[in-house]
Amino acid sequence: MIWLGERRGNLSDWTTQQWVCATGRYLSLENYPWLDGPIGNTREIGKQFFIKYAEQKRLESVQSGIRGLIPEFSRLAEGNNGFATVAPSVKEFYEQTSEFDLDAWSEWSPLFRPFGSALSALFSSRLQQLNVPLSPLDSSKGMSSEVIQLRDPQSMQIIQTAWVRELHATRNVLYAGGYSICRVPGHNGMCVKVVFPLPNGNGIVLMKPQIHVDGSLFIKSIGNKFGDPGFYFVVHKRNGMVWARYVKSLKEEIHVYPAEPGIVRADHILWIWGYLFLRLHYKMSRRRVRLT
Repeated sequence: MIWLGERRGNLSDWTTQQWVCATGRYLSLENYPWLDGPIGNTREIGKQFFIKYAEQKRLESVQSGIRGLIPEFSRLAEGNNGFATVAPSVKEFYEQTSEFDLDAWSEWSPLFRPFGSALSALFSSRLQQLNVPLSPLDSSKGMSSEVIQLRDPQSMQIIQTAWVRELHATRNVLYAGGYSICRVPGHNGMCVKVVFPLPNGNGIVLMKPQIHVDGSLFIKSIGNKFGDPGFYFVVHKRNGMVWARYVKSLKEEIHVYPAEPGIVRADHILWIWGYLFLRLHYKMSRRRVRLT
């Protein structure tokens, strides 16, 4: 790895940022608040990122009690139809995520497996962020699931909820992302917003929700143009200005549905350039109450 200094970081990271600046839009976060989010440093993201971020922003990090990725799931219904029929266990998972244990399985398309290995070697393992399992054995020993809510001490409002998942077998951080909901210009209703801190910026996934007749939830980062739900690379400059690149070629869909008693499952599928390259399956099991 070639180190370019604390401001620019590694050459591979800096090169990606220059691509975003060369091909993206230069805009003000004041006018595009849905593209705002935590900024990663140039060395490592890791499992402690959101604790440090809360301290820097003078927010309270809530790590006890019941904590959900979306504390008020009903807010997703704003502008979206069918939420009255959502399965109770799906709603409970999003509002009480801290009360669930998590297991995951992965399957790469053989064509894209080398891409996953290269991503791990160049970025994920070093930054401890977005370490998607390269083999089912990577997740065979399970993973941790830490839910941290970031709260404004004045208004007591939850600003966002961090969900940090670490693979026990490799000790790599699978995902460290901040969850909230927001509106985007290209969709009438509320979207799920997930921010993954990266060096000098972040990756933002904006997903539109849909409830099916069986009560299951689909959330899709699928759109056609800037302002639609989808995936965005954002590089932060000074004074609230950013470069933002909409990556139309990368799309994903997550299907969350009730399964066995006390269990919710999710199928997570990702495509690039129209080709399916990765499948993930999650099992979320409600923890049993331990009597003392």
